[in-house]
Amino acid sequence: MSARRRLAAILAADVAGYARLTGEDEEGTVRRLRGYRAAVRPIVAAHAGRIVDMVGDGLLAEFPSVIAAVECAMAMQVLSAERNAEVAVDQRLLFRIGINFCEVLVEGRGILGDGVNIAARLQTMADPGGICLSRAAYDEVRGKLALSVQDLGEQQLRHIADPVRAYAIAPATGVPPAAALPPPGKASIAVLPFDTMSSDREQEYFADGLVEEIITSLSCLPWLMVIARNSSFSYRGKSVDVKQIGRELGVRYVLEGSVRRSATRLRITGQLIDAATGVHLWADHFEGPVEDILELQDQLTAGVVGGIVPELEGAEFRRVLRKPPANLDAYDLFLRGAARFHLLTRDNHRELLGYFYRAIELDPHFAPTYALASNLFILRKSQGWLEDPEREIAEGMSLAHRAVEFAHGDPMALGHGGWGLAFLGGENKLGLSLIDRALSLNPNFALGWLASGYVRTALGEYDPAIEHLNRARRLSPRDPRLYLYHTGVALAQIVAGRYEAAAIEADQALTLQPAHLAAARYKAAALGLLGRREEGSAVVRQILAADPTLHLSTAHLRFPHLRAQDLVRLIEGLRRAGMPE
Repeated sequence: MSARRRLAAILAADVAGYARLTGEDEEGTVRRLRGYRAAVRPIVAAHAGRIVDMVGDGLLAEFPSVIAAVECAMAMQVLSAERNAEVAVDQRLLFRIGINFCEVLVEGRGILGDGVNIAARLQTMADPGGICLSRAAYDEVRGKLALSVQDLGEQQLRHIADPVRAYAIAPATGVPPAAALPPPGKASIAVLPFDTMSSDREQEYFADGLVEEIITSLSCLPWLMVIARNSSFSYRGKSVDVKQIGRELGVRYVLEGSVRRSATRLRITGQLIDAATGVHLWADHFEGPVEDILELQDQLTAGVVGGIVPELEGAEFRRVLRKPPANLDAYDLFLRGAARFHLLTRDNHRELLGYFYRAIELDPHFAPTYALASNLFILRKSQGWLEDPEREIAEGMSLAHRAVEFAHGDPMALGHGGWGLAFLGGENKLGLSLIDRALSLNPNFALGWLASGYVRTALGEYDPAIEHLNRARRLSPRDPRLYLYHTGVALAQIVAGRYEAAAIEADQALTLQPAHLAAARYKAAALGLLGRREEGSAVVRQILAADPTLHLSTAHLRFPHLRAQDLVRLIEGLRRAGMPE
């Protein structure tokens, strides 16, 4: 039968955390999955769809239109919600769904092509219970269906040459929200991205910078747990009730607001809401000329803190406010780089380094710019992107030293600078002392706890490392860099000799970010040490496809500076998995 081509909407789905679920209860999980499959078939048919493949926990289907595919996906999620109503949170079968609109190659009953692969990659980006669309699919439904959509921006998908713009659809009504997190034993808050009232959408990054400074200032209060920016910003563009946000992030309070900026004037509004009741606890606005942005920002932050603890005197909380650089041009460049820091592509990293160096030229004493620039070299080393390792590692170390030199008590600069010194130069004890100091200044610094976990692992302190990595994950449960937390735990589990747990954590990291080669190396090493050579070899082949210059004699250049026995163990795991000498 000859192959033919046609346009189709492709739906790819799988069950989030299926490997963990089957590991805990294989028979029960498989039985429930069979029930889902039987119920999903008529739903697909009712939307004029055709199931192409249904293997393992996966589903691949095609539809004549994107509208039909999206409506089917939403119906599938409603079905999932209904069946999970009486199931324990950690045992729920939650589908992740990706949809693409493309030309496919049809061979018999099968469909082939990059468009099908894109749908499968988008599925891995969807939240459990959520749906992720490509730009091509979104353009087909925009304005035709009532959807709550979040623009995820350009995404570099595994084995797809060109970036794909992705859009997340909030789960349909009735779909269970993410597992609720209980509020901690102290005050806790999530600061949502402020709405930008200006018609100039390019100014959105400016509002993001204001919010980030509010988060940082609030985080300096040891009695207040503040959710990290990357998690609270995941709600951008979504119409979500604050009570749901409170449940999903495990916080008592939510701060939301808006920024209206004209050529010369700025107006900031904010309101503090009790997430349990929805009651507004505080609201205010601050207005003035653009050049007074720093003073206005301090007033808003002070007002929020004062709303939570009225008895605090203004002088007490002004002391903990962190000042951004005086030069806003340099700060703008820093913000632009920080906003795209989590995108893991070589070209993006080159562009970000350009932003940071331009910012340093304009304001050579702003420590956070040096800190993030140094951390770019950590990822470049880990990914095998260093073209001149000796020179570039020295460059990264120099940036880390400058971050510490100019930190003056800035937790971000101390934490990231310490991580850079440890990972790039092997100064683990010095790096950890700086990270510990950062955490004493800001106990809500999620990436500081992440850095602590990595460096403690390098020192062989694997159990405290795992504890710190889990604390980081708790502070930022919706972080787009969540894969780094899983990768760190995977490394710590290998150092601890717990290879099965390491393979599971590394697999979770790769599910979140398939391009993260450190996670792939740890997975391959764990599988090799478990004696699962065939599985490990498959992972090694994927690693070499992305990093063809890697071999056992140079693998140490990709790892952090570990103890000799731990490095030997990792190399041996890679050897058993089939990594070439």
